[in-house]
Amino acid sequence: MRLPRRELTIAMRLILAFVAPLTVTLLLTGSGAADSKPQPKPAASVRMHRLVLPINTDDPTTMRALISTSLNLPKYYQERNEAFTIEVVAYNAGVHMLRADTSPVKDMLRILRGVNPNIRFVVCEATKLGMERQEGHPITLLDNVDLVPSGPGRIIELQEAGWSYIRS
Repeated sequence: MRLPRRELTIAMRLILAFVAPLTVTLLLTGSGAADSKPQPKPAASVRMHRLVLPINTDDPTTMRALISTSLNLPKYYQERNEAFTIEVVAYNAGVHMLRADTSPVKDMLRILRGVNPNIRFVVCEATKLGMERQEGHPITLLDNVDLVPSGPGRIIELQEAGWSYIRS
């Protein structure tokens, strides 16, 4: 039995409508895509825990609590063999924590830096400049303190980059 030409054309078009996309998909995904063997998972990378600690008060008790957190959390993650880093962001009255002339916790900060090298201290440059204008002289910060244009802006940047945040 012979099919009429019209029915043969329709049958060929239907076959092509299904076969062509399947062929293109197989060519684009490669021959291994249909492999039924489970692929080994890549080794889990070491998770980096990152914490931003803001300080915006000149209260020595709050400063000591921040230092205590900066000492204890790294120990916790070190026992779990997990990486941990902290950035302390000082702005407003919190800049006093990192000033050479007014810091009530200078000695504790020296100890903290010795114990935890993965800690960074930054000061809001806008606050520092305001203090210098108000006091009429340059302000000296403790060693290894970096300036950022805006303390709150830096906190937002770190949060947007996935850093955790603990309010002091």
